[in-house]
Amino acid sequence: MDTSINALERALSIRRQIDTLENRLAALLGRTTSSHITTGKGHGRHMSPAARAKIAAAARARWAKIKAGQDGASKPRAKRGGITAAGRRRLSQLMKARWAARRKAAAKAKK
Repeated sequence: MDTSINALERALSIRRQIDTLENRLAALLGRTTSSHITTGKGHGRHMSPAARAKIAAAARARWAKIKAGQDGASKPRAKRGGITAAGRRRLSQLMKARWAARRKAAAKAKK
């Protein structure tokens, strides 16, 4: 039990050293407090309500433009990928040749 108390005391001592060093660093860099370093908050970049409204309006306009094209009146989307008729024919011939070779090999194996 007292090993865990010793470990907690060591951890507390290390934490105090870290806080002291962070305060010294903040003083060197011209900051008055290092609370933003220890808490991870206070990055100093806040968006104004006007900027947020402007971004939201632009996003709504983008979505409206996208949704307007989905009414079916716009040109249909070209099919991408897939296989051409010539490619399908070639694959069919290859498969038929493979099946014939297997049938031939199976017939030889029976004899």
